[in-house]
Amino acid sequence: MTDASLVRTGLRADRVSRRTDGRLILDGVVLAPETGSTVGVLGPNGSGKSTLLRLLAGLLTPTAGVVTLDGTPLGDLPRRTVARRLAVVEQQSDTQVELTVADVVRLGRVPHRRAWNPASADDERAVRAALERTGLADRAGRRWHTLSGGERQRVQIARALAQEPRELLLDEPTNHLDIHHQLDLLALVTELPVTAVVALHDLNLAAMYCDQVVVLSGGRVVAAGAPGEVLTEGLIAEVYGVRAAVSREGSEGRPHVRFLGTLG
Repeated sequence: MTDASLVRTGLRADRVSRRTDGRLILDGVVLAPETGSTVGVLGPNGSGKSTLLRLLAGLLTPTAGVVTLDGTPLGDLPRRTVARRLAVVEQQSDTQVELTVADVVRLGRVPHRRAWNPASADDERAVRAALERTGLADRAGRRWHTLSGGERQRVQIARALAQEPRELLLDEPTNHLDIHHQLDLLALVTELPVTAVVALHDLNLAAMYCDQVVVLSGGRVVAAGAPGEVLTEGLIAEVYGVRAAVSREGSEGRPHVRFLGTLG
């Protein structure tokens, strides 16, 4: 993930650190996903996953190090340029405005339009495609406030897809979703022609769908690589403080984690 040929392309975090109120949240993290890959960011609560995604999105500024897009620091790029490239889905979103599902999804087209211009045919095409991909076409006219938590999460995914990004950042996108929709969502993400960085709690979902995983603990990267190399019983014990049995499943031999109990 740190091959020299990738240094100047795509989205990269180069030894980024972040302090908040004097506390070190991230410490020297390097992340350089291959173009078109899906990278899972794993770690227990408080390990820095959400902070890392916010740095990658340009929503926070590193205390040290730099986040670049095709070799240019995010801070040196116009916000509209970044918004056309990067789409972000955070853990929770809300609005006080009465919007329909289609209205929310149309917000993904804002970076592609001039101020005050009406939606174009291309905008509407992108919105329809995003609604269909996320299984929301029949809910386009529903009011946002009438939706369940899981439905709202899917709408936010649709908004990000309508943006037509090249890089997609998702912070715990499977929260509030039942198992069926968790699998559908991650299958969708991995099939998209984007580079995806996904913060996840579920190790088995990461093993099933991610090309690479990065494990954070205490704000530092403690392991990175293919899921089969990284998700070992020893690492799970060290990082999560639990006993686990890891087996191999399927033709690709992807790891499956069975939790046996806490340590100590």
